[in-house]
Amino acid sequence: MGNILISEVGPRDGLQSVSRVMPTQSKLQWIRALAEAGLTEIEVGSFVPAKLLPQMADIGEVVAGALAIPGLRVAVLAPNLKGAEKAFAAGVHKVTLPVSVSEPHSLANIHKTHAQVIEEVRAVMALRNAQYPDIQVEAGMSTAFGCTIQGTVPEDDVIRLCEVMAECGVDEIGLSDTAGYANPAQVRRLFPRLQSAVGPKAGGAHFHNTLGLGLANVVAALEVGVATFDASQGGIGGCPYAPGASGNIVTEDLVFLLESMGIKTGIDIAKLVAARAILLGGLPGEELYGFVSNVGLPKGFEYGAVPA
Repeated sequence: MGNILISEVGPRDGLQSVSRVMPTQSKLQWIRALAEAGLTEIEVGSFVPAKLLPQMADIGEVVAGALAIPGLRVAVLAPNLKGAEKAFAAGVHKVTLPVSVSEPHSLANIHKTHAQVIEEVRAVMALRNAQYPDIQVEAGMSTAFGCTIQGTVPEDDVIRLCEVMAECGVDEIGLSDTAGYANPAQVRRLFPRLQSAVGPKAGGAHFHNTLGLGLANVVAALEVGVATFDASQGGIGGCPYAPGASGNIVTEDLVFLLESMGIKTGIDIAKLVAARAILLGGLPGEELYGFVSNVGLPKGFEYGAVPA
């Protein structure tokens, strides 16, 4: 198994799904702790209007603070050209553009048809190519495995829109299980089709644990060569339509899964678990998820040891 990248999305996907606003200094303290634990890429927020997401009102200050952390790759989400312009100007390393495969979801989420989204992506890429050639742009294909509005999302629709994104010139195309509907068999089918369709632009996986299949889907994705996984500390965020269910897969549990399989991540689980205290300090009483944080590491556990 080659290098695996875990991209922490808690400061973006997690915090924007929480009703309260985490103080800026708490965010930066948390991001620094995550980086010190060994995470090398963190999605620190979204460039969206503060009136829509007050949780992200301080995105400029958060990006500036994150960029000061040595060795950290700073990623953000931008839903449109205006957001991308601000993200590029802020000097981030990576911008993810959310693209819903389900058109009803796209209309509900960003109020755009597929045709409008495609034009927006082309405009973003024209700006990037002209002025910010060193900044990576990813198309994050949301609802790729199913949709709470549309229901089943045909796999042919996923691949067709991914091919359009590749033609628009994005650097990377990832698949997101927005609704948490994915299963391992579906994952094993869809990622090879993505890899065949767009070649080296095929990116990583963003899984949710809504129905308890998050880590099973990670294993299935590993089996077909996926090497980048999004995760959120404590599993916060990412599940607005399933009350009582966890959202994103838990970063701490993902790191344990990989290390216990003999896959080195470069992340210290003890330091990662300790960072939960900073998260809770900024959001007292917030419900966090995860197993490793509750029971600790097994006796005799060795990082990255190949199982006998």
